[in-house]
Amino acid sequence: MTDRLEEITVRGRKCAHTRLRHDSAPDVISECEAEGFSWMKRAARLTRRQCEAEKVIIQPNERIVFTRTVPCVPPIYSPEDWSALFKQREAHEAGPISNICADWGMLLSGGLLGRKRAAQAARERLADDAEAVEFLDSSIETIDAVLALAARYSAEARRLGRDELADILENVPANRPRSFHEALQSLRIVQAVLWLSGHYHVGWGRFDQYVWTYLQADLDSGHLDIEAAEELLAEFFISLNKDSDLYPGVQQGDNGQSMMLGGVKRDGTDGVNELTWMVLRVARDVSMIDPKVNLRVSPDTDLELLELAAELTRKALGFPQYSNDDVVIDGLVAHGYDIEDARDYSVAACWEYLVPGNGMEIVNIGAVSLPAAANKGIMEGLAAQDDFEGILERVEKDIHEQVEAVSAPRRRLLLPPAPYYSVLMDECLERGRDLSHGAKYNNFGIHGAASANAADALAAVKRFVFEDRSVERGELVNALVENYQGYEHLRKKLLEEGPKVGNNDDAADSLLVWLFDKFADACEAEGDNGRGGIIRPGSGSAMYYIWLASGREGMREPVVGATADGRKKGDFFSSSLAPSPGANVRGPISVLQTYSKIDYRRICNGGPVTMELSDTVFRDADSIRKVAMLVRTFAQLGCQQFQLNTLNVETLQDAKVHPERHKSLIVRVWGWSGYFCELEPEYQDHIIARNMYAINWA
Repeated sequence: MTDRLEEITVRGRKCAHTRLRHDSAPDVISECEAEGFSWMKRAARLTRRQCEAEKVIIQPNERIVFTRTVPCVPPIYSPEDWSALFKQREAHEAGPISNICADWGMLLSGGLLGRKRAAQAARERLADDAEAVEFLDSSIETIDAVLALAARYSAEARRLGRDELADILENVPANRPRSFHEALQSLRIVQAVLWLSGHYHVGWGRFDQYVWTYLQADLDSGHLDIEAAEELLAEFFISLNKDSDLYPGVQQGDNGQSMMLGGVKRDGTDGVNELTWMVLRVARDVSMIDPKVNLRVSPDTDLELLELAAELTRKALGFPQYSNDDVVIDGLVAHGYDIEDARDYSVAACWEYLVPGNGMEIVNIGAVSLPAAANKGIMEGLAAQDDFEGILERVEKDIHEQVEAVSAPRRRLLLPPAPYYSVLMDECLERGRDLSHGAKYNNFGIHGAASANAADALAAVKRFVFEDRSVERGELVNALVENYQGYEHLRKKLLEEGPKVGNNDDAADSLLVWLFDKFADACEAEGDNGRGGIIRPGSGSAMYYIWLASGREGMREPVVGATADGRKKGDFFSSSLAPSPGANVRGPISVLQTYSKIDYRRICNGGPVTMELSDTVFRDADSIRKVAMLVRTFAQLGCQQFQLNTLNVETLQDAKVHPERHKSLIVRVWGWSGYFCELEPEYQDHIIARNMYAINWA
């Protein structure tokens, strides 16, 4: 980076921009109560007052402006009234709509004034529909609020003698950008106001598709060269990290600013362009937690592009995360998506698939604990003298019961009005209906968590209890009840001699596949989810790899004790698709071979094969190429999603003892990256304990 960019780089929370924040927040409740506002009008008024409360800050040398100065989102109802709204209904997480992706390309193409014209036209057409009129008036109020905020920034730029910046802010986000710079500036302000409005996990979608038009025009005209464009993009990326400590999530850094690159276009042609390459280079050079980069690939993806992505992996940022177009698109089509929309897929906060602008999908309504199902089936089945098929029947029954337990409350789901988010989604203004009423796709997603431990436990029981009869039923049951205390010999046998997922061994892999098949059966049996969508099963784990082992207040999912794979109560589960922690596996290729056996046409909610590579893997250019070949192998084998993380255990251990030395140390936690020293200890410990591959490329 240039010296100028170094000046505005943000690291940690004691930076200059954080001192510009003020503690006061607008009192929206009092105003709304005095006016007798509806929920819809309160949501719009929140956006307006938040924009008005923002201090206009333009720092020296800054070209992509907006520095958040209002650190909190004030309530629009009292706690008592908020609870009353959800009486006999179910809120999703914190309540507001989150973890979806706007149609940023639509926003850029017509600007906010274009969206205002669409709202006004719909209001005239639907003048007799009181609900539509209220929604459209509220949406227009939010548009005007953002335009007023941009106008204040423009005026300040003019006052400071920054005429070029003032001209940019006079045009965007009101109108279509005239340049790459204007496109980035428009996105920065419009997205920031979503956070100010109480929405969170705000994704970026297919950035290299909808921004490329503006960059291409600048490059073709000679207005920009590649170096200048990359400097602007770097500044944009830096700006996305300014407010990340204010964004809610399970852990600091879990903020959903994910960006998808590459893949095919809606017509099926190749979508990789110069901006695809540029994003990878700039993310590598800026080396910050946002945006979280995802790359769509296929067996034919240019190896040089994969090598550039491997250079980014080398930086130990935990991305890019890879998605296999051939597999993902087929899975989405099989679940009812139009082919053009399926080709236009992106990811939500972590890895769950959605279609930008068209999806009001809740991709994480909970998790099925596959180890809990396996454990219950094993304990009850062995005690009842079942054969192995009888144990599997019990496991299947429990999976169905867990899916029902997670899904049932969501049938009472109530989503708050979202007039500003609706402005940025397809057809909401045109139909005169708020996003809370739904969009084209309204599916739910459930994680099938900790699958390797569940399959390993079932495989161990099948082999040692039923095939070679080297373990007595009662002995195993007692060992599990006693958490292996007094049964260390048995635990050692299960850990070291049992079949393990990740070795391309059908003794374990066939049970892994069986678990996901039964999980898919259970989700399909649920039918309509209550919002005109379906339940999509996935292979991810999110935070559940910690929660299912240790528990968390308010969890619906069962906490699992000792398991028949030799794991003791409280020990970690693996994250998403990864071998059980501590399992002895042959290496990366056998892991990919194992996970290629899953039917991803049925398991389409996402969830990556996750590998931790030792930083010693990246010795030279030849090693980088071989990591790229590993990604190509992932695609060729037919896996769905892939996450490569680079770790140095000694550095992580030192960071726990001396966090002051490692403030900028970034790690992949599950579907997102964060600063290691800001994580809670259990997440730090899990990352340190993960399977590590120090690959011998010889």
